[in-house]
Amino acid sequence: MTIQVGDRLPDVPLAIASSEGPKPTTSGEYFDGKRVALFAVPGAFTPTCSAKHLPSYVEKAGELKAQGVDEIVCISVNDPFVMGAWGKADGSEDITMLADGNGAFSDAVGLSFDGSKFGMGKRSQRYSMIVNDGVVEQLNVEQPGEYRASSAEYMLDQLATA
Repeated sequence: MTIQVGDRLPDVPLAIASSEGPKPTTSGEYFDGKRVALFAVPGAFTPTCSAKHLPSYVEKAGELKAQGVDEIVCISVNDPFVMGAWGKADGSEDITMLADGNGAFSDAVGLSFDGSKFGMGKRSQRYSMIVNDGVVEQLNVEQPGEYRASSAEYMLDQLATA
């Protein structure tokens, strides 16, 4: 079942990609006590993710934080080393790269898909959410092949009218 607005995030293992290497955490620990703009992508270094999705959040980070967001998180079913390399190549210090290496978070929120026919295995759907102290305030899930509702621009419009 897909997570809904008002639901608490499930508590599963994750890893923060940092300059010092992977830092183990859990979703319960990471999202506790802060308001987070989270966006999920099917894969680091993939075309839409690298050309549009991550850059939209890098560009709009200051505006998101001005709207009451404490942290901005990119999550993907990739290992923390890949997420760290992607963050270094295309991200910014304003974006925390979270690795959902085994897809536990994507599965637990009901937003994974099977990309095996493309040679990608289990992946995360493209979506965004605002999470406040572990509870989903907003959720925007893209239709397959789409990129609009999970962009930073869309999230800013939602925050401005909330």
